[in-house]
Amino acid sequence: MVNGATMILKKFKLSSISGDASFRQYYRKFNSKKNLSSIIVISKKEKNKNLLIYTAINQFLLDHNIRAPRLLAENYKKGFIEIEDFGNITIHNILKKSRKKFHIYKKTVDLLIRLQKIKSRIIKDFYGKSYKLENYSVKNLHKESDLFFDWYLPLIMKKNKVLKIKKVLKKELQILYKKLKFKDKIFVHRDFHVSNLMKINSRIGVIDSQDAIIGNPTYDLASLIDDVRIKTSNQLKKNIFNYYLNKCPKIYRRKKNEFIHDFNILSVQRNLKIIGIFSRLFKRDKKNQYLKLIPYTWKLLEIRSKDKMFGEINIILNKFIPSKTRAKNKFYAN
Repeated sequence: MVNGATMILKKFKLSSISGDASFRQYYRKFNSKKNLSSIIVISKKEKNKNLLIYTAINQFLLDHNIRAPRLLAENYKKGFIEIEDFGNITIHNILKKSRKKFHIYKKTVDLLIRLQKIKSRIIKDFYGKSYKLENYSVKNLHKESDLFFDWYLPLIMKKNKVLKIKKVLKKELQILYKKLKFKDKIFVHRDFHVSNLMKINSRIGVIDSQDAIIGNPTYDLASLIDDVRIKTSNQLKKNIFNYYLNKCPKIYRRKKNEFIHDFNILSVQRNLKIIGIFSRLFKRDKKNQYLKLIPYTWKLLEIRSKDKMFGEINIILNKFIPSKTRAKNKFYAN
């Protein structure tokens, strides 16, 4: 841990709180005089992304009337920032206890549509430097799905077989990604699921937004509906999807088949990426708790890859990664 971060931990009475899959660490800081709290965020690596861009996107969302954590103080040089505390109640927490799940999901979809209406592309960090949000290119899609080849496959097979599968599958994925119908012109949070949505009185706040990009309108919807962290029925998934279509721009309803087409492709792409990320968290970062989510991620991938356009991909995956292997949630380092 950097010296500046060590000093801040010693200076204040802080309590560690659970973090995300990034290199950030989170601590709750209490202000005894006002009985308020804030969050100290420490970044051990990738400070530009985890502190500068992180707060820039938060401010960007605030400027567009979306609740995101406000920056209270920063010391970028020493590797930490202080932000607004949204508490501990995620929408995920609420859904687990609620019998009215669809009612809650409708509110998240309403928020998503508000996010997708944002037209600006420029964010500005706390030093005043401006950045243009990147477009979600085919190259980006490959970079993400490559995580599946680079981290998951080495857990279950030898290197020579990994290289063989990667070569043929990347070729098929290239064909698939080029079939996307909708242009990349929508604000995409890129990790829009209920664990990143916080209850703040009667509103919903958004966290973990540093990977935002300009992309396909179906990506965040797929992230919400095919959320690997919470199991939902197929009927609820359909209800959420249809609610979105009833509220979204008319062009998506007029081109419903194309919208479903893109949704399925990006759900499969995202789930390949997630399997890779969870494997990397296990192998590189020693975070074993994510492995238990891999079997359900496979199930979601299978649901969305039933269309004939996934035919060759399914043949390859079924040949080399049978159901028994997909159901495993324990691996051992090679």
